[in-house]
Amino acid sequence: MAASPGSERGEDAANQNAPDAVSLGLNPMEDGPDIPATESAVDCGWGRLIFGHTFDDAEHLVAMMRSEKPERRDIAFYVRDPHVLLAAAPQELFLDPSHTYRLNLRTYEPADEGFRGFTVRRLTSEADAEAVNRIYVSRNMVPVDPEFFWRNRDSRALTYFVAEDDVSGEILGTVTGVEHGRVFDDPHSGSSLWCLAVDPQAALPGIGEALVRRLSEHFRSRGCSYMDLSVLHDNDMAIALYEKLGFYRVPYFAVKRKNPINEKLFVGEPPEEGLNPYARLIVDEARRRGIDVEVLDPEGGFFRLSYGGRSIRCRESLSELTTGVAVQICDDKAVTRRTVERAGVRVPEQVEADDEEAVKAFLEKHGAVVVKPARGEQGRGVFVGLDDWESVSSAIGRAHELCDRVIVEEMVKGEDLRLIVIGYRLVAAAVRRPARIVGDGSSTIRKLIERQSRRREAATGGESSIPFDSETERCLKEAGYDYETVLDQGVEADVRKTANLHTGGTIHDVTDHVHPQVVEAAIKVARAIEIPVVGIDFLVPSPSSPDYAFVEANERPGLANHEPQPTAERFVDLLFPQSIPASARALRAMRG
Repeated sequence: MAASPGSERGEDAANQNAPDAVSLGLNPMEDGPDIPATESAVDCGWGRLIFGHTFDDAEHLVAMMRSEKPERRDIAFYVRDPHVLLAAAPQELFLDPSHTYRLNLRTYEPADEGFRGFTVRRLTSEADAEAVNRIYVSRNMVPVDPEFFWRNRDSRALTYFVAEDDVSGEILGTVTGVEHGRVFDDPHSGSSLWCLAVDPQAALPGIGEALVRRLSEHFRSRGCSYMDLSVLHDNDMAIALYEKLGFYRVPYFAVKRKNPINEKLFVGEPPEEGLNPYARLIVDEARRRGIDVEVLDPEGGFFRLSYGGRSIRCRESLSELTTGVAVQICDDKAVTRRTVERAGVRVPEQVEADDEEAVKAFLEKHGAVVVKPARGEQGRGVFVGLDDWESVSSAIGRAHELCDRVIVEEMVKGEDLRLIVIGYRLVAAAVRRPARIVGDGSSTIRKLIERQSRRREAATGGESSIPFDSETERCLKEAGYDYETVLDQGVEADVRKTANLHTGGTIHDVTDHVHPQVVEAAIKVARAIEIPVVGIDFLVPSPSSPDYAFVEANERPGLANHEPQPTAERFVDLLFPQSIPASARALRAMRG
């Protein structure tokens, strides 16, 4: 349950000279009368944390693991003899492939300087709880009933901290702590850290470290001797962070129950490899429903789905249900614009880039323009906010390298809104924001970009990073910077004009806040193109405003970018309506 961004250090660097746990008198598993057989556990909302070393009888511990509630993940920690426990229920339990790390709170040293841009505080409201769940889901963790957080906000056993953005008030990260002495009679005054999670869209550095430090200092002030945590063995970024803070490996084990939540931990990866996150999301949803999957070309994201005599080939979210004509309309931005304009959708003005005099007059009329190839994807060759002829001419030349036709478009100010329409219904909506970095007072912009790219790559399965190209250089130059500039701590700088995710942009779900007129316009676009699955880009003053301007339509939108919205579920529903569970069909029928 622990997840966190970290640095680049190797896994074992901090273990070579780590103190022995027993020599410190911190061993929670040592034999003797110190630890009574109280069979202790604490409910953490996502499941129970079961203290395995308080069980004398393996059968009793197995019985408790068998009582795990649906949609929950119990963890038996500090299991004395995991081999004996597994032998008692080999078909039901498995050894968690995680390392246990420990921080000696007696020798822990606080940070020399504080963190800027956000504040770590206790969870204080149900709104905080809902924000924490949003982060959990984005990190593929088990969500918790917000009421559980609220009931336990003053708990002495459980402690919840959140990191709050000082400007927006948005919750950026969270961590949970368990004080062992409040759960059972712990002679060693131990504690443990769980559910460290940082919003994958957060740009501010140091959030994970600040949360760990705050919890460490909290438990030290409460007289705890150490703080333990469990981290997946291959989570190198998290391990590097923990080792940086002084954690060291200790030989304690966790056991979990075989359930759908834990499935990837005990069955390993599916036999085919190489699928990107956009294809993998759909393939996983299909398999959950018993739909046969044949991967045709993993590198290209091609696969075939078969169910009940029906077979459909897909490339990520593009399927055989989308016609070649619809693809051609989306592919040519000028054609897309004319098609949706005829449907009554508001579109920005455009001119072809080949007529120099027309482009100059267009620039003079609008003040700032966008240059982009007539065909293309992933933001390649798109230049935004150009306000002088030299910049426009240079951008046209670069765009021509990607496509023989280039378009110059009116610059419309606003937020970049992506709407996912499946079966002519809105499924998800998100605001996309350009990549930005935050200074730390010592690192160059080049280094900050590299770090931010690593965080984005980790959050998107390698799909998002900030390129070192002419567009990034142009953005920095406009702000008076270059790659070797050192930004003061807390100073923010945009490094791209476009909000494309492949160039380091971030995405923020606003599905519940989109104005009905904007939703109606998106559905008009989908119907005008006659495309069953489409990502539609609008520029809007805000998602809740009725005003918009159409930008483009994407025939192969990345559904994985919009979790926790049910994009993959609705996509598979469209392809195989008979695979929808009967209970879900009945519920949708009731809702109309």
